[in-house]
Amino acid sequence: MKPHAAAATPVPPAAGWTSFATRPLSRPLDFVALTRPRLNLLVLITTAAGVYLAEPAGVDAALLVHTLVGTALVAGGAAAFNQVWEHRTDALMERTRTRPVPAGRLRPADAAWFALVLSAAGVADLAFAVGLLPAAVAALTLTSYVLIYTPLKRRTSLATLVGAVPGALPPVIGWTAAGGELTLAAAVLFGIGFLWQMPHFLAIAWLYRDEYAAAGVPLLPVLEPDGGRTGRQALLYSAALWPVSLMPTLVGLAGGFYIAIATLLGGMLIGLSARFALERSTEAARQLFLFSIIYLPLLWGALVADRIWI
Repeated sequence: MKPHAAAATPVPPAAGWTSFATRPLSRPLDFVALTRPRLNLLVLITTAAGVYLAEPAGVDAALLVHTLVGTALVAGGAAAFNQVWEHRTDALMERTRTRPVPAGRLRPADAAWFALVLSAAGVADLAFAVGLLPAAVAALTLTSYVLIYTPLKRRTSLATLVGAVPGALPPVIGWTAAGGELTLAAAVLFGIGFLWQMPHFLAIAWLYRDEYAAAGVPLLPVLEPDGGRTGRQALLYSAALWPVSLMPTLVGLAGGFYIAIATLLGGMLIGLSARFALERSTEAARQLFLFSIIYLPLLWGALVADRIWI
């Protein structure tokens, strides 16, 4: 089934861009919005978790600051590039049409230069102040998100799997910044982040399936509107996440306290995913989405607490 066309075509963003030169060029809040700060707060939480898991005694304050600032700049740059690339699609969806570029408050060229400066500054900061390995991981995060995941979103529902790769790399940035090598422990942290994103993204896709369909984005709930595969995949990935979330105990990163918290959180996530798979309702998807938001910070918090204090 092909995504249906939009019911109405919005006012072309270019109508706003033509008058851009006559308006003040300084629009700090719009440039901040390009970086999607609320979303990238979770990126910084997972990056900081990676730092303290690799070095529980803590790292030099300057190194930690450079790690977080460099990662934030790269994440903000990636988000800005994404909005430049997708501004026409964003203009077709209610929840994204007010973003700075599709709404005409920023020109794509200005947003692209901003994204380039942020990304380059972030990678450079990590390379010169932290280390080449975390800078390389950050560069991989940026390029895979912008050059692979973003263009694939308009082509295949499998783009969600591709997008989970850059989303799972921030804790690896933190791990390598603290001097950790790319060992099995780093792979476990990556695996947790990768699997968590799938039920999270599938819940979002179901909640906004009509908007994605109108914009021609072939996510799974758009291709199969009954939601059967969407629900089953959300449950499958949640079930796979639970044993992977226990693996930090096998690589020496955690003990009994973390096992208890991870089991509790995993059970709740599986339960909400099972409900969504059975009901395929808006309310079930919303509850899964909301719990997935708090699941990861709670899991990382328990892991760090067990590593440092227990």
